Order: sequence, then C-alpha cells, then structure tokens
Amino acid sequence: MRIRTWLLVLGMLLSPRQTTAEEPVKLPSREQFHLYLLVGQSNMAGRGKVTAADKTPHPRVLMFDKAGAWVPAVDPLHFDKPGVVGVGLGKTFAMELADANPDVTIGLIPCAVGGSPIDTWSPGGYHAQTKSHPWDDMLKRAKAALPHGTLKGILWHQGESDANEKLAPEYAAKLQNLVSRFRQKLEAPDVPFIVGQMGQFPESPWNEDKRRVDTAHRELPEHVPHVAFVSSDGLGHRGDKVHFSAEAYRELGKRYARAYLNLTQPATKR
Repeated sequence: MRIRTWLLVLGMLLSPRQTTAEEPVKLPSREQFHLYLLVGQSNMAGRGKVTAADKTPHPRVLMFDKAGAWVPAVDPLHFDKPGVVGVGLGKTFAMELADANPDVTIGLIPCAVGGSPIDTWSPGGYHAQTKSHPWDDMLKRAKAALPHGTLKGILWHQGESDANEKLAPEYAAKLQNLVSRFRQKLEAPDVPFIVGQMGQFPESPWNEDKRRVDTAHRELPEHVPHVAFVSSDGLGHRGDKVHFSAEAYRELGKRYARAYLNLTQPATKR
C-alpha cells in the first residue's frame, strides 16, 4: 500500500503542469490596451460551430470573461446562452485589428444577449428569456473593464427582435438614442460605433418590417457622427435561416474591422 501511494505521489509531481484560465494575464499600459464593446443580440454573441482553430488564442487579443478577468480570447466569447453560444465575429475582428496595429493589445468586452430587443438596452430593461438586464449588465461590466485600457469602439449587431409591425416603426429613433446614451454613459463622446446588417438569406425573404429596421441601420451614419455600416451581402446561415454560419461570422468580423479602420484611418482605406 505504501509503495502504491508513493508511486501515485511521484506521478503527480512528475506530470506536466497545466496552465489554468484563472492564472492572471499581464496587461499592457492603458494606452496600448485598446478595448472594444460587443453588444446586441445573438448574431453578435455568435452561434457558429466552434473548431480547434477557434480555441487557439492570438498573443495580443484578450477578452473580459464572465467572472470579470482578462483572459486569452477564444470562442465562444459570450455566455448569454451557454447551450447554444459559439463562434461569432468578435475574435476575427480583434485579430484583424491586432495585425494592423502591432504595438497594441486588443481587449474584447462581450455583452451581447441573444433575443434581446432594443428596449432591453435601456436603463432597467429586462430580458425575460435570459433573466438578464442587458443595458445594466453591460454598463456594470464596461465600468469594471474600462479602467484597464482605452475604449476604442462599440460593435453592434441587433435588430431581428424588433423587425415586427409593432416595434419596427420606432427602431431608428431608438437606435440613434442608444448610440448617444452609450457615448454619454461611457464618457466617450466620439467613440466609433459600428453597426452590422442583419442576415440576408434567400430562403427567408425580408418583409417590410425587416426592411424598415435595415434602413435604420444603413442610414445611421447619416444621422450620427463616427458611425459605420457593415454589409452582410453574400453571407450564409448555419442552417436555421437566422444565424450566420461560422465561416460567415469570420468574414463578418473582417468586414467590421475594415469598416472600423476606414472610419478611423481614412488615409489607409482597405
């Protein structure tokens, strides 16, 4: 018995040490740590199939996890609906920006909530499906994350939950108000705001309400400064006619990055 116990202890001592996600990450200076807020509903959270490559971190891309710690960014970034969350656009967006800015580290602050209409993105707004308060929860997480770096952008993808006869007519005004409220509460009056287009899937043609929400997205840069619109032309769904495929999410992330760089670095348009 003593020999077996000794062998067990010896094996534990000699086994390779495993790194845990809880180990602290060394952060760069605030000026070199560029932070981006990921907000909206499920097509921002991501529902694509996760592969091994999606679990491979980029050395200069971090995420603010559910526990409020900075960790290497791997998919899924979000935790709104643990049973279905998957690949989204955030990680690809961040890697594109990290590659374009080799002297900085990118930090993602995931706050999207699947199924959340725009009204839940207001103070006190409650989303019964996830038993969450999207706006209030986002503000709490943002205020915990922002002291570590510099807010450089807000990425928004949402609209499907408002594309109905009752909510669509008011969507444009609510979206413009939302951008103003983000900037005011986060004390970032000129922070870039990137809005993505809903999925355009031939198997699920848009009705008038979806077209109205889409118009609000498209025309937002005409009404609010420092805003860019990202097209979803040619991007496929994962099979449910609602959510993009993993491949489409990665391409959407690249488009968000191009739109952001074109907005902030117009002399180097890509």
